[in-house]
Amino acid sequence: MTTSTAPATPTPLRVPLLVGGIVSIGFGIAILVWPAITAAALTGVIAVYAVLAGVVYGAIGITAKHQSTGSRIGHVLLGLVFIVAGVFAFSSLQQTTGFLAVFVAVMIGVMWIVEGFTALFTLGEGGSKAATIIFAIISIVAGFVLLSSPLWSAVLLWWLLGIWLIVLGVLNAVRAFSKSEA
Repeated sequence: MTTSTAPATPTPLRVPLLVGGIVSIGFGIAILVWPAITAAALTGVIAVYAVLAGVVYGAIGITAKHQSTGSRIGHVLLGLVFIVAGVFAFSSLQQTTGFLAVFVAVMIGVMWIVEGFTALFTLGEGGSKAATIIFAIISIVAGFVLLSSPLWSAVLLWWLLGIWLIVLGVLNAVRAFSKSEA
């Protein structure tokens, strides 16, 4: 009796894993090979969303006769804000990309600092005190490091995202071709 050594083909239920893995690898490579272009493209996608959302909100405000006047005016104004933001983002795509990168790095830094202090505040509520203290110190220090140089931190986080997308993509592709344990 011989055993087959041919690689497993993905079943229909595993095809999404393979497709997701390939897409993840593609985005990861794009981030690592063309970091600035990929970031600008992502900013462009956000700008397109803002313009489209603005049109939708404006349309809701104009056509929703069953809503109160205040609600309709609010929707129209919100739509205008979204459209202006999207148009501004397109008109200065590089500056908007830089702003978003720094904004995200600062927000992550602040969240890590708050998370670290929150861990310290819950120190007496059970679990390993040593692990909690180590976690809190690392979280607080990492947060302050991000805040000390938000632009460089944004670049580092962008590169880490690219690497992580490739690693996860490869793992999903491997999972798609692995034999089912069910």
